[in-house]
Amino acid sequence: MSCLVLANCASSNKFSSRVDPKYGVSSSPRVVALGDPVPKGGGTYRVGKPYTVGGRVYVPEEDTEYREEGMASWYGDDFHGRLTANGEVFDMGSLTAAHPTLPMPSYARVTNLRNGKSLIVRVNDRGPYHGNRLIDVSNKAAELLDFKGNGVAHVRVEYVGRAPLEGSDDRQLIATLRTGVPAPSPSTPPRKCRPPAARAAGCRRIGARCPMKATNATRPGRTRPMCRLIRAGRAKYSADAGSTESTF
Repeated sequence: MSCLVLANCASSNKFSSRVDPKYGVSSSPRVVALGDPVPKGGGTYRVGKPYTVGGRVYVPEEDTEYREEGMASWYGDDFHGRLTANGEVFDMGSLTAAHPTLPMPSYARVTNLRNGKSLIVRVNDRGPYHGNRLIDVSNKAAELLDFKGNGVAHVRVEYVGRAPLEGSDDRQLIATLRTGVPAPSPSTPPRKCRPPAARAAGCRRIGARCPMKATNATRPGRTRPMCRLIRAGRAKYSADAGSTESTF
């Protein structure tokens, strides 16, 4: 299946960042290589201003009553490891999606109208801008909704609410998968605390719950793997991409 054009995924060359001549948007840089672990969260909350792609005007907004039907497609390894429109990193194995106007990050319910499968996904990117596509979901989401083999599916998309900025919500989202009934809102994972040293370093403590009862002295090494990964990813982006970033 040919790759679709996204606001941050417009190039057919996996390792380049260039402007697509038809849509006038550029792909984002790859900051995590294929096979390497992808950091979760780390982006910013963004709605954005109206913008034009391919002659069509898109108006981002938080519409709590949003409910539309249309065609869904999926995207995978060509875009894996690239920055999304709100500064997260796309992971084709996570339950994420790109939508032209919904807030980022937010949760949306996607229901495959052919088979009744319904799932909550995390919207953290802009697009698609190809034909009559309503939403692009990740490789994993397409598998769970059972349309990866077909490439596209007729779906219903409903806005559920804002998503947390930090941490992984993959477990909560996988648990929302239903057949024949709408997917429920995801349960909220426990909030995690950060010790002062980790906050100063821009890292998040992994595994500690509020109120925090453990320190690095009592639970050594808990923050280091993810913190190193996030710092390395941001440093690589800075070196490879310079000032390149999404404008949507």
